[in-house]
Amino acid sequence: MAIKIFIDQGHNPRNPNAGAEGNGYYEQDITYEVGRQLAELLQADPNFEVRLSRNSPDEILGTSVASSLRARTDAANAWGADYFISIHANASTIESASGSEGFAYSRASEGYVLGEDILLWLNRATGLANRGMNVRPSLWVLRKTAMPAVLIELGFITNPSDAERMANDPGAFATGIYNGILAYFGFLNR
Repeated sequence: MAIKIFIDQGHNPRNPNAGAEGNGYYEQDITYEVGRQLAELLQADPNFEVRLSRNSPDEILGTSVASSLRARTDAANAWGADYFISIHANASTIESASGSEGFAYSRASEGYVLGEDILLWLNRATGLANRGMNVRPSLWVLRKTAMPAVLIELGFITNPSDAERMANDPGAFATGIYNGILAYFGFLNR
């Protein structure tokens, strides 16, 4: 039986719920492309079934921030996904802030463990620092999913080097996440 992975490409191409901007790049464009490439890797692997929250770069989910978030979790819950991975790009007023980090509902959740593997392999694939996993039960996509969920911040769109890497080499980020998923399920040695 294939493992069902729901990939949420964070944010919409425009409001409601557009993402961060930095260095001439838009979070929603980066998350769309990384998610699309990750889905291709998962679809080519018979161990997995995959669905995306956004199936085209201009698809808009919901009519408000709340309904956009609800559309993502409702789709994953209705499909009966086994795992939910939400992809984002971070932002900071500190331009030097750099690296990948993740969030889970609780430290005891399987989403936290999955996130640790994803961050390890993102670091190996991209060279960006592993800033570690954090607990954030207030995040909608972690609270309202019926399955283990993790939110991954690929890098900082406000950091010129991180932003350029995310925009120009989305395949490295998709590969890092994919390898982290494989490691989590024991299909790839740590």
